[in-house]
Amino acid sequence: MKRFLFGLICCVLVHSAMAQINVIPKPTQVLTAKGAWTLKAKTKIGAPADAKWSHVAEMLAAQLGKATGQPVSTAKGKGDITLAVSSDASLGEEGYRLLSTPKGVTIQAQTAKGAFYGVQTLLQLLPAEVFSETPVAGVKWTVPYVTIKDVPRYAYRGLMLDVCRHFMPIEFVKKYIDLIALHKQNQFHWHLTDDQGWRIEIKKYPELKTISSKRKETMKGHYGDHKYDGKPYEGFYTQDEIKEVIKYAEDRFVNVIPEIEMPGHALAALAAYPQLGNNPDKIYEVGTKWGVYDDVFMPREETFKFLEDVLTEVIDLFPSKYIHIGGDECPKIQWKESRFAQGIIQKEGLKDEHGLQSYVIKRIDKFITAKGRRMIGWDEILEGGLSPNATVMSWRGIEGGIAAAKERHDVIMTPGNFCYLDHYQAEAKTQPIAIGGFTDLAESYSYEPTPAELSADEAKHILGVQGNVWTEYMKTPAYVQYMVWPRATALAEVGWTSKEGKNFEDFSKRMEIHKKRLDFLGVNYFGAPINGKFEYVWPEKK
Repeated sequence: MKRFLFGLICCVLVHSAMAQINVIPKPTQVLTAKGAWTLKAKTKIGAPADAKWSHVAEMLAAQLGKATGQPVSTAKGKGDITLAVSSDASLGEEGYRLLSTPKGVTIQAQTAKGAFYGVQTLLQLLPAEVFSETPVAGVKWTVPYVTIKDVPRYAYRGLMLDVCRHFMPIEFVKKYIDLIALHKQNQFHWHLTDDQGWRIEIKKYPELKTISSKRKETMKGHYGDHKYDGKPYEGFYTQDEIKEVIKYAEDRFVNVIPEIEMPGHALAALAAYPQLGNNPDKIYEVGTKWGVYDDVFMPREETFKFLEDVLTEVIDLFPSKYIHIGGDECPKIQWKESRFAQGIIQKEGLKDEHGLQSYVIKRIDKFITAKGRRMIGWDEILEGGLSPNATVMSWRGIEGGIAAAKERHDVIMTPGNFCYLDHYQAEAKTQPIAIGGFTDLAESYSYEPTPAELSADEAKHILGVQGNVWTEYMKTPAYVQYMVWPRATALAEVGWTSKEGKNFEDFSKRMEIHKKRLDFLGVNYFGAPINGKFEYVWPEKK
């Protein structure tokens, strides 16, 4: 009977606590008590004598110091705030336990990564002003007495950014990663090549940066308007800049997944190397309109050599175990009309052009696997037969994910109607121009990544969920932010919080506090005070 009463009391505390603890994503378990711990004038953060743990402590100290204007030091061992190694195997790689008592705050985790996520929760337990880049006076820096145990639901929690249609500067890419980390997401999917621009330096093929990174003009207005701005557009990242971003992400426990598109979405590459196309005598130009082009790679040995050379440099740059090769929206018309392509189909005993795409993908999969990595592709890689080691990113609804999981392939769920953050999020006539569709905050939040059609064993292959950001109509970092947050915040909770723990009404209440944090972080989110250009009107600019 006593055990029952204790369990009932704990249950009541957990549920009542969630209205008070405005943490996003919602933690797994929360118990609160009356009172709060207050930061000291000279707060000390203790951590194990390990480089990664020390780094987490130093990041926390730097942020607390900036916001409070008070000195915050780090030390080995215990402190007023202590990061400690836990022996609790149930926390896994990313889980943590946070305890706030009159003696201070302790964050326990099995890894520095788990401790980092505990730090993100600690920052959210403090007043929103803790995210300020400059000291804020008159704030009572307190942390409520609380016990939190928190473990993510899915291992893969991602956010993608397309920089091909509109190039994004390095400083914004870093801010994007900051926001990924704040929301306890762990994957940054960087879409680097497409018809409208090639954005990564490949030293063996220098014309990818001198030709493929530039287009003569860009569409303006709606796609159906067929209007162009007449202005040259360009941009690419050097390999040194790529390394800088990867290191920045690693410091925040975010993995960077590069995407190099093939065999479709190849027009920018063909503009520099036409011999890789289906008509080597054609003069190709980097794409200026949105949408899909018929110009795709021809699977000659020369093309495979090019793709393998490119991927070799990419793999040497990116430590990610995943390498994304696109594989989506590959028109087959040129292969149907090509005697060479038809010859490959006949020679290899392929059924049709879909089989030829599968042939290309399987060869690339074999190459990536031989390099010790794993290939990800959009769900079109299912067409013609799936590569043996491929992970499928299901975007055309959930059917591709279901089919792949039933074949025991790993799957990342990212269906357009829930996870495409280029859709309108309010009535179109009140919003800046977007590609179309409608996905509001509630719809993104409502998404359930594990399809009911899967058995328990099949469901284990659902790695997680990702939000996708295609930038055809997003010309500036401010517009990207406006379209991405807070819908990406909702998807972060979808990826982290248990199905039973989700509640949109509760999320909406916590989101009101979270918006104050985004204010201090300078995020141009949907719902912030904006001007006629849909840009945040900061208080000093009013």
